[in-house]
Amino acid sequence: MSVAVESPVVIAIDGTSASGKSTNAKLVARTLGYTYVDTGAMYRTLAWHCLQKGVDPHDAKAVANLCRRWKTELVCVENQVRLLVNGYYPEKEIRTSETSAAVPHVAAVPKVREWMKKRQRECVQFGSLVMEGRDIGTNVFPETDFKFYLDACIHERTRRRVSEGVNENLAARDQRDSQRAAAPLMVALGARVINNSEMTPEQTSQMIIDDVRQRLHEREKRHAVARQKSRW
Repeated sequence: MSVAVESPVVIAIDGTSASGKSTNAKLVARTLGYTYVDTGAMYRTLAWHCLQKGVDPHDAKAVANLCRRWKTELVCVENQVRLLVNGYYPEKEIRTSETSAAVPHVAAVPKVREWMKKRQRECVQFGSLVMEGRDIGTNVFPETDFKFYLDACIHERTRRRVSEGVNENLAARDQRDSQRAAAPLMVALGARVINNSEMTPEQTSQMIIDDVRQRLHEREKRHAVARQKSRW
């Protein structure tokens, strides 16, 4: 069931790796009828493009130059935003181990994050959004009233990764994300922190949905009072 609002709403879901951002963002978007945006996929797409073009992901200047020149387009397919490169969406290619290894280096380039922020803010053209990533509430949409930060204990996050067939040093990833110079991972001002170590995705997403609906209801009440006063 969709929630009627006067202007596009942006729900920012940030958090650590394997904290359930993607799963919960999709559940929230589906329930509210909003458009889902996976910002991590955008960085993965650039990492894949660098590998395709023979650009070293460790060469920040070369990566920034490629990001400035590549031909991209934002499209919405089945309520999910995709970043096309020359009209193509590398859905499977961006999930390979090679691309995954290149992503942290590409994502740490300040000029890349500037470019991504601009494109990600353009996603509101598709209506209300549920956007997940690591700097949505702090950098991309700091003005939104709907900010959430997901986390879980390192043991549970590692278990989730292993169940996906992925062997990743999450402690090292957390350190890189939180210490990078450009838009580091941190809890956004006003964000609701949810530790879902012992929660199912359904429980976590329902907590977010209930919170959003309550805030939208309160906002509508304030608007109604303001409209009433304007008539006096």
